[in-house]
Amino acid sequence: MEIGRIYNFNNPHLTAEEVAAAAAKVKAMGLDFIESCCNSRAEAERYVANLPALKEGLRRANMRLSCVGRWNHDVQSGGKINDSAAASYYALMDAAAEAGAKTFVVGCNYDDTVSLFRNYSNAIEFFGRLIEHANGRIKVAVQNCRWNNFVVSPAEWEVVLGELKELGIKFDASHAYNYGRDYLAELSDWGERVYHVHIKGATHAGKRAVDDPPAGMDDIRWSSLFAVLYSRGYDGDLSLEPHSAAWNGARGDAGIKFTVDFIRKFIV
Repeated sequence: MEIGRIYNFNNPHLTAEEVAAAAAKVKAMGLDFIESCCNSRAEAERYVANLPALKEGLRRANMRLSCVGRWNHDVQSGGKINDSAAASYYALMDAAAEAGAKTFVVGCNYDDTVSLFRNYSNAIEFFGRLIEHANGRIKVAVQNCRWNNFVVSPAEWEVVLGELKELGIKFDASHAYNYGRDYLAELSDWGERVYHVHIKGATHAGKRAVDDPPAGMDDIRWSSLFAVLYSRGYDGDLSLEPHSAAWNGARGDAGIKFTVDFIRKFIV
């Protein structure tokens, strides 16, 4: 397993020099790769337009791109897949594959105007289209985050991943924990379908979520989580997701170092 972090390149006029400088900073933190995330269709289109600068900057820094994710989904509306929206996902996945990413992370929004059955049918159709479009160039994984995505837990995985044998999971224990589910049981049952793992802490006080601090000073049972990963044969990437308002700036960099030092203890 190798450790990297999410680092988003959102400058509309991105240069190779900017990418190389950012990648060098990531490497100086002792990290092995970068993951990029796009939070809207506009960001995804910008990412595609910036692909030449991204590729050149990563090449100069000798830094690999592990994964590209598309969040905050809007692909389903009016009871069907919106072809125009779906096209932006295909374009982003193409860019990710061209830049060398191993995994494309995606989700599917829930459409309240149609039945649960139709939502499942549309999600299966959409993910199936992505897998077909990928054509083996890149793996497709569904996020377990609820941000405009309903395919987040074993109940949905049984249906969607049960139908699509090539679809994997991007697993983040904090999401299951924050919604009161057993993240270790989910990882144990579905670990062989996990393609990518996020490392993000989560802390509760009573029944209230408090913060997403650096992993290692939070509530997640990381030693047990890694034991499950090893038992299920996971040998993929571990991507840090800085996600705390209390840990930013210089403290944020210190938090990343803390997490890297903590997580490396489990890599054998």
